[in-house]
Amino acid sequence: MARTKQDILQELKDHQVRFLRLQFTDILGINKVVELPVNQFEKALDGEIMFDGSSIEGFGRTEVEESDMLLKPDYNTFIIYPKELEPTTKGAVARLICDIAYPDGKPFEGDPRQVLKRQIERSQKKGYDNLYVGSEVEFFLFNRSPEGSPTTHTYDRAGYFDLAPTDKGEEARRDMVDMLVRLGLQLEAAHHEGAPGQHEIDLKYTNALQAADHLTTLKFVVKRVAINHGLHATFMPKPIAGINGSGLHFHLSLFKNGENAFYEPKGRLEVWPHQLSKTALQFIAGLFEHAEGMAAITNPLVNSYKRLTPGYEAPTSVAWSVSHRSAMIRVPKRRGAGTRAEFRFPDPSCNPYLALAVILAAGLEGLESNLTPPPPIERDVYELSVRDRRKYRVSEMPGTLREALEALQKDRVVRNALGEQVYKDFLNAKRVEWDSYRIAVHRWELDQYLAEY
Repeated sequence: MARTKQDILQELKDHQVRFLRLQFTDILGINKVVELPVNQFEKALDGEIMFDGSSIEGFGRTEVEESDMLLKPDYNTFIIYPKELEPTTKGAVARLICDIAYPDGKPFEGDPRQVLKRQIERSQKKGYDNLYVGSEVEFFLFNRSPEGSPTTHTYDRAGYFDLAPTDKGEEARRDMVDMLVRLGLQLEAAHHEGAPGQHEIDLKYTNALQAADHLTTLKFVVKRVAINHGLHATFMPKPIAGINGSGLHFHLSLFKNGENAFYEPKGRLEVWPHQLSKTALQFIAGLFEHAEGMAAITNPLVNSYKRLTPGYEAPTSVAWSVSHRSAMIRVPKRRGAGTRAEFRFPDPSCNPYLALAVILAAGLEGLESNLTPPPPIERDVYELSVRDRRKYRVSEMPGTLREALEALQKDRVVRNALGEQVYKDFLNAKRVEWDSYRIAVHRWELDQYLAEY
């Protein structure tokens, strides 16, 4: 049941909450908060709290004097943090996720949450209940230096699903899971991943907006609990060369009239007898068509493309499969309500609102244009011959952030999904990031060239 203003005011009073955090994300997906004392709670719930958007990435406007923005809280995102999450704060702390609006109350088109809402509304106009999303989130836990700075060191030597890593990682991960459950998130599983120090937490499927909200919550909780354990948690895609990087796998399905529109008991196309509906195949074809254009959004860092290297379980080619994990899109074998497409390309550094918005836009474009995917591949994509790559229409994904930005510029569907303001601000921010990386002199160059030349 949806919460009301009075419900929240009563909960704030009953739990003696002293600070209320109004949370949102910038276009890069970084969590931002405005923290308020008790005397501002009612004003906050009325959506009357303003902040200066000129200093937030992607929120700046041409006229400096018109940079004020309103924080409009979504009552359904209200949570009170357990004391263990904020052990040094006096009194209880609560949180609300907010939409951003202009001073006149009009939704701000540069707000990432609004970008996703627009695509959800588009899907609903086509008769779909929503896009449902389950998320597999990978991250690393590292030790901190004696001064408290992050390192890339871990005493952990465990692998996939190992029971007892030799450091504090498992204890910290258990506390993260416990905290997320106490905050109301539904989890599927949590386990050690393949690389030393790497972990995974899987969120149960829910509607796209809530899935993005939950991912922002998970990132905060994971980082906070890690600090409480003297560790550093990072969602950086590839912190260490030579081992697996961290991905963010989205399990996607469209629902219509309360039923999974991706499932067809008999299967529409006999050549692909996998009980997939025409809707599922067209949606997958849309992801195929716009995968390269989405890359800068789903994999937004210079570092993202160091994860996307053959041999480390990260997809590098546009391909799909019903079994093999080397493909960019995999259809797990579960059928019925659990029929879904697993999009394995994104990484956890992405802004979840923007990532899910462009994914939904690409899938809907596949439906609208009646696109058809090539046959699924049932063997290692890395080992395909040139002939087979043509047969299965396999193409290479961008290999650098610069290539991804060039693909984004050419993809009108992805650009339209973002909206002109978000597109321009994101592109400008990432060009600056690429140029900063391009002109920097890196350790590898010194090791390779300094003595030789």
